[in-house]
Amino acid sequence: MKSAKRQFDPHAFLAKVGAGKTILKYRRGRIIYAQGEEADRIFYIQSGKVKVTVVSEQGKEAVVGMLETAQFFGEGCLNGQAVRVGTARAMEECVITSITRKAMLAALRKEPRFSELFMTYLVTRSNRIEEDLIDQLFNSSEKRLARLLLLLANFGKDGKPTPIDASINQATLAEMIGTTRSRVSFFLNKFRKLGLISYNGKIEVHPSLLNAVLYEKPQLDRDEKPTERVGLLRDKALRPASGHRVLCKYRQIRQRVVKTAGHLFHIRDGITTLAVRD
Repeated sequence: MKSAKRQFDPHAFLAKVGAGKTILKYRRGRIIYAQGEEADRIFYIQSGKVKVTVVSEQGKEAVVGMLETAQFFGEGCLNGQAVRVGTARAMEECVITSITRKAMLAALRKEPRFSELFMTYLVTRSNRIEEDLIDQLFNSSEKRLARLLLLLANFGKDGKPTPIDASINQATLAEMIGTTRSRVSFFLNKFRKLGLISYNGKIEVHPSLLNAVLYEKPQLDRDEKPTERVGLLRDKALRPASGHRVLCKYRQIRQRVVKTAGHLFHIRDGITTLAVRD
């Protein structure tokens, strides 16, 4: 009698060295790949955290991803990306599986369970990017910071919220939400005074911060400068559900704001890339 075929385990597959696969260890701060390098591999985090950044032609750096255990990165090469558009760096000691493009495509074609795992990751990340874009377009920098803290503390996931590691400093938080370090410092101190977080090396996020974001408690915005509020992105008529009303209302308010607040808005290719400067 023939024995039953062993069921494919995608996590075991990723944890073992094999054809086209290597397992590497990275110390904190070590670069995994750099912007502009050839893109020919996909990476999977077995343990540790990875930060992905992009540097503009003017030398300005932005954080575009904070990745944790059981996440893929560098998958752009599967869709024809010839060179890396960003830099991936270990935030702490990491164990990472490196898979060649050829081996990754072969596994996706051959193993349905592996394809399901990878597809789940892609959909989850796509949803997160969409939420980040909406957050950037329609929320103040203070609310963007509050949402980011909740995400980093794993609110909404199984188990208790976790303290935010000290390696994610104020400069990193500022790069992630598109504001300055001084504003992040101001907001963190404000959240601490309101009892929304505890801040002693590591940031501990309290459930009250989640309530403040969900129910739009006034204390989140009452101390913001006029140039950060303006009422523009807080107007109910400006929510994404009504496209034409959004554009018309935006134009009316923008004309008034520009006269009183100077260079407040930065527009690239229309409203879809609207950014509010702090």
